[in-house]
Amino acid sequence: MQSVNHIGIAVKSLEATLPFYTNVLGLKCIAIEVVQAEQVKIAFLDAGNVKIELLEPTNSRSAISKFIAKRGEGIHHVAFNVQSIDSRINEMKEQGIHMLNDFPKKGAGGAMVAFMHPKSSHGVLYEFCEKKPLGEMDSD
Repeated sequence: MQSVNHIGIAVKSLEATLPFYTNVLGLKCIAIEVVQAEQVKIAFLDAGNVKIELLEPTNSRSAISKFIAKRGEGIHHVAFNVQSIDSRINEMKEQGIHMLNDFPKKGAGGAMVAFMHPKSSHGVLYEFCEKKPLGEMDSD
């Protein structure tokens, strides 16, 4: 791993939660986007050397909605920057780690992402996050 990219926090409502992070903690909201494939609305906050990613479910069938129903609002995952996500997935599988994603998928902010199953990582959901340099980004 290179470094922590972000910490994902499941919230019921960005509208209700965001003021705590911006007004009370003084963090700057740098982007808000919807990831339709994951059924979430995301707010990215700049926390210095790491980002905070607030995840609001867009419907009751989303993984974040189910997480909140089971565990309540709170830390959902920790994401690590990686240089070659495909290699990292293969390394994990070679070590007997169960991946939720055998292949990277498009995530927020143009990143390619893959998640490690929490049963393989002592109850913590870890995400691998590969962001291409700006010149190599897809033009969607």
